[in-house]
Amino acid sequence: MDFPLLLIIIIALALIFDFINGFHDAANSIATIVSTKVLSPFQAVLWAALWNFVAFFFAAYVIGEFKIGNTIAKTVNENYITLEVIFSGLIAAIAWNLLTWWFGIPSSSSHTLIGGFLGAALMHALVLDYNAVALVHPDFTIIEKLKLAFSELFTQNVVKYEKVIPIFLFIFLAPIIGMIVSVIITLIIVYFSKKSNPHKADQQFKKWQLFSSALFSLGHGLNDAQKVMGIIGAAVIYYHVNMIGGTDVYATMESADRFNHFTTDYIWVPFVSFLAIGLGTMSGGWKIVKTMGTRITKVTPLEGVSAETAGAITLFLTDHLGIPVSTTHTITGSIIGVGLTKRVSAVRWGVTISLLWAWVITIPISAVIAALCYLGVIAL
Repeated sequence: MDFPLLLIIIIALALIFDFINGFHDAANSIATIVSTKVLSPFQAVLWAALWNFVAFFFAAYVIGEFKIGNTIAKTVNENYITLEVIFSGLIAAIAWNLLTWWFGIPSSSSHTLIGGFLGAALMHALVLDYNAVALVHPDFTIIEKLKLAFSELFTQNVVKYEKVIPIFLFIFLAPIIGMIVSVIITLIIVYFSKKSNPHKADQQFKKWQLFSSALFSLGHGLNDAQKVMGIIGAAVIYYHVNMIGGTDVYATMESADRFNHFTTDYIWVPFVSFLAIGLGTMSGGWKIVKTMGTRITKVTPLEGVSAETAGAITLFLTDHLGIPVSTTHTITGSIIGVGLTKRVSAVRWGVTISLLWAWVITIPISAVIAALCYLGVIAL
């Protein structure tokens, strides 16, 4: 099957984004194990990369489906998805990811991608509405046409809110869940370890941290690689339904069944998506490791086990629910949780508030960049 050039470019860009996501976000899964000196940064990225990739086999053959990818593909009404929309969203996501990586800001690659997709789709709908208004009212000024176009936009179901609202809520719920679970796990471990020899216990927790970091990296791969799958899936499904159409199997089946069919029809997409994020992880991301592992609070091996296990539990829970979350937010909340078990002042709230601002602005900034990219794409 010969794909159009733009679809090939989209697939390539999505995998590039996945790779960037690896060295941008996967630093989160090695931050605590590096800061506790259980592994060197190089050893840690290899360990995390391995489990990022193993997540493919876990999703495909243990869970048996890719719920998060399905959610991402359906965040936008399919009537407003085009290859140009997806291309613009990816460009915006890559630009914001690279910018935040360069400055060492642990923003969310997940929300960057979602924001880009939503922003480009909304601009596409606005352009359609503006052209329709201009056709009916050619004598109106640009401002008058824009007012009518915006009023029409707000009546349309461009964004699938039943998919997007849980994603927005979990910007805050994921770190809170991670924090609460982390506090509980830490208190349980401390209670059962209080009579242990401190040195022996510390060495034991370092061994356990290999397991807990592997769990978190597995959850990270399970969560983040699927987002790229969702974007590629949306593009491929658009190609089948709108560019081939007719009796094509995608065009004739129910909309709800298309993504699951895509993941079996194009099984190489999930495989390559998980591989790309693993390779990205191997590229490292030391700036963000430093912020996550040492600047929020000092972390011991015991606390590293608690934070990583709590983060992993949160990621497995959200995967079960099919809600894309940020691994950055999740591990941040978990690290704050272990800090709170010592004392409130153990958490460096200045750093935490800065991270919170980065989280809040990621989706709107990505959306604006994607909207502008879309205007540039259609102007070419």
